[in-house]
Amino acid sequence: MTFMTPSAPSSSTATRPDSDAPAAGRYLEHPATEDIRLEEVLHALADPMRLTVVRELAAASAEVACSEVPLPVSKSTTTHHFRVLREAGVICQVYRGTSKMNGLRRADLDALFPGLLERVLAAAAAQEDRLAGK
Repeated sequence: MTFMTPSAPSSSTATRPDSDAPAAGRYLEHPATEDIRLEEVLHALADPMRLTVVRELAAASAEVACSEVPLPVSKSTTTHHFRVLREAGVICQVYRGTSKMNGLRRADLDALFPGLLERVLAAAAAQEDRLAGK
């Protein structure tokens, strides 16, 4: 998937993900790569709904709109789960027109925690198979 990781600010001044210019309008805050913490990533991945989102994004070949990820919860709860993932540094969210598009920050996570994402995804798939009786 081609997805630009935001050049998230280390300070309180926000920048747009594709430039060093100050943010205007609808930019969403993301942690800088060096600010991503393992305990926050693990907390974000520990929730079954958020793990579903991550699995969907990992399987996608392009950015995915929030509405394209089927979750059996209300819209406000879905928004909360995406926010937790973004604030933990697991996903990147950008506005494209009126849609909020999402992608995994795979390169950042792999650089910080080599193998973690792939192992979590493999474990989630194995658990799904086990619970389905496969």
